[in-house]
Amino acid sequence: MSDNHNDKHQASSLSNHAPNTSRIASQNSIDAEKRKFLIATSAVGAVGCATAAVPFVLSMTPSERAKAAGAPVEVDVSKIAPGDMMVSEYRGQPLWVIHRTDEQIAKLANHDAQLADPNLEIPQQPDYCKNKDRAIKAKYAVMLGTCTHLGCSPAQNFAVTADWDGGFVCACHGSKFDLSGRVYKGSPAPTNLVVPKHQYLTETTLLIGEDKESA
Repeated sequence: MSDNHNDKHQASSLSNHAPNTSRIASQNSIDAEKRKFLIATSAVGAVGCATAAVPFVLSMTPSERAKAAGAPVEVDVSKIAPGDMMVSEYRGQPLWVIHRTDEQIAKLANHDAQLADPNLEIPQQPDYCKNKDRAIKAKYAVMLGTCTHLGCSPAQNFAVTADWDGGFVCACHGSKFDLSGRVYKGSPAPTNLVVPKHQYLTETTLLIGEDKESA
């Protein structure tokens, strides 16, 4: 009996200390699932970072950085109808190119007495545009559409009336400019609109931001 009792005790003891194979298998399964989750999470995170980086990289392409820094901009004026204008962009500001008619050009000399700086004494334009047209070619006026008061963009008003030869009116504080960008007396804007340096590459292609003097 004693031997039988000892054999049973030893068997019970071995049973208690023997590895629990089902529990180990379960733990291994849990560990495997954790590894899969971590790998999947890392992969998704990497993809997410790459995806998020794409818009940033695109927004910093060399051409966009160059434009923001003031790189020259080419403008095709061939499709601007007489009496109309096109709006482009230069250095983050609206760029106006106006195709003035002969009648509009003739009227530029009619209201000098109403202007604050009709003789262009304040250098808001290159020397080669220091004329009543403020242009290289009279029919094409080039200027930045930013009011010199607080930086709003004036609206065009080309309708001619008894006391208005056409031009631009700033809705912010009422500054008025003629079709050469010259400011009227009594306007909050202290100076004429800026004419950026420019040149003609062809009869209908303008290069804004560079001229023959600076090329």
